[in-house]
Amino acid sequence: MAGWLAGCAGPRVLVQPDDRPGHPPAVFSPKPVLVQHGKASFYWEDHRTASGERFHADALTAAHRKFPLQSWVRVTNERNGRSVIVRINDRGPYVGGRIIDLSRGAARRIDMVAAGIVPVKVELLRRIDVVEKPNLHITPKIRAQALARLKASKVGDSPRRRH
Repeated sequence: MAGWLAGCAGPRVLVQPDDRPGHPPAVFSPKPVLVQHGKASFYWEDHRTASGERFHADALTAAHRKFPLQSWVRVTNERNGRSVIVRINDRGPYVGGRIIDLSRGAARRIDMVAAGIVPVKVELLRRIDVVEKPNLHITPKIRAQALARLKASKVGDSPRRRH
């Protein structure tokens, strides 16, 4: 489930867990790069996607004709206002009048399975790269180097400050 994060001094961002093992959650700017309106359908057939991965009907993925593979979009069902963030991993739909094919899992999230085809708003999201700092383990060598730099920086201090 996508959510909003708000920092004390920073802007709000969208966060979506990535369905691929070993991938960190995706973080997006809430302002879309591009917006499209049209009709969406969904599919569930087992096949290899255009990105080369195996299609999983319950994953939050979609097919789009032009958006880059591995890009992310927010799809909003215009009949009920429900939305879902999905990753583009396939090409299609190949039926006229439709702009996106959702996986069955994504279609369930926006309550469109019974209708089959619904009017949607599709927003191409801009991913924000988040750099995580690894935990720093202070080894004896690093500690000695830090103390040496600290001592060297105090050499120019006045005598009453040195101990």
